[in-house]
Amino acid sequence: MAQRPILFADNPILREKSRRVPRPTPEIQALIRDMWETMRAARGVGLAAVQIGVPLRVIVAEIPEDMDDPDAGTSLALINPELVKVSSEVEDGVEGCLSVPGWAGTVPRFVEVIVKAVDPKGKPVRLKARGYLARVLQHEIDHTEGVLFIDRATEVWPVEEGEEEQEEARAAGGKTQGVA
Repeated sequence: MAQRPILFADNPILREKSRRVPRPTPEIQALIRDMWETMRAARGVGLAAVQIGVPLRVIVAEIPEDMDDPDAGTSLALINPELVKVSSEVEDGVEGCLSVPGWAGTVPRFVEVIVKAVDPKGKPVRLKARGYLARVLQHEIDHTEGVLFIDRATEVWPVEEGEEEQEEARAAGGKTQGVA
């Protein structure tokens, strides 16, 4: 495993649509291990492969165990994730992003989503997510489409660099752990 550098918002790769992964390979599994290490070292809760310069439709997400959330402790690695159904209910929430250091913002997101994907072993997955996990999944799937949270934000504000995720965690009921 290796920690990789995270690209910042001014990098044009982040604005490209990521390519589908034909099938999980040992290289994809190694990429996922690197994504876990990179995300955890940065104290985030989600990471898309494109954020480390690999424009493939691969995401990881992990809801910290210390959050006051029904999905606390959930860890997911998804290949070719896509939203297949969304709720009519939308809710504003605070988001930060490892690729947009020094900023947080209010972003409207669907409260509930159904995501279709493939797991790292190639097994089809269909999962229903609600609340914070749904928000994190939408944020990371947006990355695979070349969309950053600041594109969807209704307002943004500066935060101390490195505190973006803590701002989001506080708003989502977390303690001090990082987020998307």
